[in-house]
This record gives sequence, C-alpha cells and structure tokens, in this order.
Amino acid sequence: MNCRPRYLLGLAVLLASAFCGVAAQAPTQWISPANWFNPDTAAIRKPGTSVRIELIGDSTQTKNAGYGRGFCANLTPQVDCLDMAKGGASTKTYRRQGLWARALETKPDYMLIQFGHNDEVSPSHLPRQVPLPDYIANLRRFVTQARAAGIQPILVTPLTRRYFGQDGRIHSDLTAYCQAMRAVATQMNVPLIHLQQMSIAYLDKVGQAEGDKLAITKKDPDGKTVPDKTHINWAGSYLFGRMVAVGMEKAVPALKPYVLPSPAALPPQGLQAMRVLQGGPVKIILVGDSTVATQGGWGPGFCAVMTPNVTCIDDARNGRSTKSFIDEGLWSQALAEHGDYYLIQFGHNDEKPDPKRHTDPETAYAANLRMFIQNVRAIGAVPVILSPLARRTFHNGKPANNDLKLYADAARRVAQQEDVPFIDLLALSDKLLSTMTQAQADQFDAVGHPDQRAENGSAKLDRTHLDQKGKQVFGRMVAENLSRQLVELGPDLIGTPTPSISSGGQRGAWCVLSSSAIRTAAPSSCYPPI
Repeated sequence: MNCRPRYLLGLAVLLASAFCGVAAQAPTQWISPANWFNPDTAAIRKPGTSVRIELIGDSTQTKNAGYGRGFCANLTPQVDCLDMAKGGASTKTYRRQGLWARALETKPDYMLIQFGHNDEVSPSHLPRQVPLPDYIANLRRFVTQARAAGIQPILVTPLTRRYFGQDGRIHSDLTAYCQAMRAVATQMNVPLIHLQQMSIAYLDKVGQAEGDKLAITKKDPDGKTVPDKTHINWAGSYLFGRMVAVGMEKAVPALKPYVLPSPAALPPQGLQAMRVLQGGPVKIILVGDSTVATQGGWGPGFCAVMTPNVTCIDDARNGRSTKSFIDEGLWSQALAEHGDYYLIQFGHNDEKPDPKRHTDPETAYAANLRMFIQNVRAIGAVPVILSPLARRTFHNGKPANNDLKLYADAARRVAQQEDVPFIDLLALSDKLLSTMTQAQADQFDAVGHPDQRAENGSAKLDRTHLDQKGKQVFGRMVAENLSRQLVELGPDLIGTPTPSISSGGQRGAWCVLSSSAIRTAAPSSCYPPI
C-alpha cells in the first residue's frame, strides 16, 4: 500500500505508519471552514479558486440530507463552495447559535440564503419557529448585514416538501413564507432563486412515484421504512442542486462562468449510496477495542439491528489501541475484508501508559485516525469515526470521563477536518447515563470480561464493558446515529417507529430506547431533527 502524507492542522508532526515504515514531516493542509471553523483562518480560501459562494440555511441545504453537495458539484473548480447550512435551523436559531457570525467571518463573495422549513409556525410552537413578521425582519437583517460586510446576498425560496394531493400535484405548506421572501427580495432589490416554484413544477411533472425516488427514508408509526417528504438522497441532491445552480446564474448573470455547462454526474460514492438505498447488499466493518468487540462491546447490538441485507463484521479486539491495532496487523486484516463502510472507535487503550499501546491524542492518535481514513478511502469505502464509549463510574452523581474526552475531541477534529461522518458516542452515551443514578447505570455492567481488571483496576463492578442489555442499547444508539448521517443506510436499520410528526410537516425528534426495561430505568434520550 502506498504511503500518503497525513496532516494535522497548525502542526508539523512526525507520523509513523505501519504501511510505510518511515516517519515523515507533514505540511499543513488547507481545511475548509465549513468542516472545521477557525476564526483565524476562516477567510482563507481554497487554493486555486477565484470566488467563494456560501450556502446559508437548514437541513434541505446540507450535504447529507439536502442539495448542498449537488449544488457544489455543479460549480467549476474556480469556486470555493462552502456549505454552512445547519439541520434544524431557522432564521432565529441560525443567528442565536452563532452560525451567522461564523458565516460572516468566512467572507464569501456570495451567500445563498434559504430558510422557511423550520421557521414555519405549527400548533406545537417550537422554540425555533417564528411568525411571518419576524421571519421577514430576520431576512431583511441578513441582507443588510451581508451587504455591510461586502457580500452579495441571494435569497432562495425553500425547497418544496413532497406533499402530493389526490390530484397528483404538490400542495405546498410553505406558500406564505415563500411569498414573504419574494416580497423582501423585491423591496430590497435582492437576486432571488425561486426554488419552491421550480421544485414544484418538476415534481408535478414527474409525479409522486418518481419524486419518492429522490427521498431519504424514515420509519412510519408501525416501524416500516417510508420516504421522507422533506429531505433528499444523493440523486435528489444532484437534481435540485443543479436546479439551484442554474437558478443562480440566471439571477446573477456574472456567475454564469462558474456553473458547469452540463449537469454533474454522481461520483462513485453517490452511486454506491443509491445502490444501498435501493436495496443493494452492504458490508459494514467494525474496528476498535473491547468496547466495540463481541464479548463486551456495542458491536453485537449494532449488528443485531441491521437487516439481513447487511453483512456486519466485528473486527474489534480487546485491549487494542490505534497503535497496537496497526502494529499487530489487525488493521491490514480489516482492510482485506473490503467493506463498504468502516466504523472506527478507539481511545480507551490509547490513553494507557503502556508504550505498546499509548498514543498522544493530539499527535499519534490523530495521525493514526487520519491514516485509517485515507486507507479506507483508497479501497473505495466510507470511513466513519466514533469517539469512545463512556465509562459508567459516577462522581458527584454524573459519569466522569474527562480523560476520554481528550480523545473524543481529537477524533471530532480529525473527522471534521477530513470531512468524514463522526458519531460522538462519548457525548451520546454520557447524555443517556446522566439521566440515571449509578445503580441504574450499573444495569449495563458486564460480568467476567477478561479486560475488566485492566480497565477497572480493583473495582468489583465492570463499568466499562457491556452486558447484553448494554450491547442492545448502545448498539442501537450507534446504528440510529449512523443512519442519520449516512442516510442511504436508513432502510437497512431494523428501526423503532418514527416519533410523532409535527403538523408543520417537520420531522420530529428521535429517541434512543430499545426495550421496556430501559423505559423504566431512565427517561428517553432524544435528539433534534436533521
């Protein structure tokens, strides 16, 4: 296998690779602020580009569930295309969460601003929702501040939800917000892309069956897989992304040279994702330490909730770190499986002082994760990085995992900089455990695991490894989060029913619970929609 350079932001580090056998001085790589935001470098553009265009909006603009990647793919290499959209955002929360301030710091030439799905007021009156007068005021403020910063704003009416009536045509629930945006564009002389109108016209033409082929999936009240009426898959992203790109060049003729003359084709990863979404076979490889492995990790619980369409292989091994997993040849063996997706979680043993296993989170650990990512990509597979599973030893009524957090932070940074899916299992598991007492958390404790003494010292209870109940709960936690990021895997998850859908048509929060026993042990652990 060829040795490729690996990078660490702001540092020149010595990287040791089992595949290369030599240490190399690595230069600093440019990293998109859409992946890893650093205020000191946010305005630095991708080398070789002459214009920066930015997406500002909600989940229907994002890369995993919106048209973001399809839009950027339809622009020429001269464009530094940043997707700064955020799932669940409205004109209110995008500013309140500090995302608008970040977007201004990237100093783009153009901003495509699209909100509405989460602004729309429903009877539930969610905190992110705003009535029309506030929506209008928020849009006007975005336009005014963008112009003051030397940025050209472009307003985009929301992508339609795919609500077909009995007449076979789209019946939009976003008309009032679209009309309000059009009025703002007219009054403030802002270029407008009427995506709502264009997307409705297309869907009315092709019909519901074809429209559903552009959707990601969710679970209905009976737990069956059904099309999501709001979010889109790779094919949908490239179709509607092209629509936005063409609409942009019409709204701002100066940008026409930066739009590809013909629609971009799906890349290999997109073609693979569509094959998976349409029922093609999938192979998922799990790589990690004992908290992933079959005897006391979440791996068996994860594999148990995947459909028979998935070949799920748990290659994790007890007591291993990123270093020892490489040094013992276990990583080479995992790569030889030629999986489609690799889930990679280490940290528990990387922090051990043993020189055969120890890695520093900021240097060797991060470098090893980067090597894993590059090797997986080299065989045409998709890498997924996970932070370590939380230990269940409580201090002052809460689980204490400050040591593991150092590795979780490093894993998050690497995943964001390398633009790969990241599951913050430490935060997710810690959140669930924090709703419990020590006694309730101990319901997950393993008995008789060979690594118990190594992890827990003289403690009688094994609060690191999992029993059968723990495997089920945390395995499902990983599976649910994976299917939210790699949406093509949704049909391959044996899922619980989708929670209630708000009358505004937005996807509700989803919860991690897999048995009545857990329901009685602790409140549900719920997360916001994408």
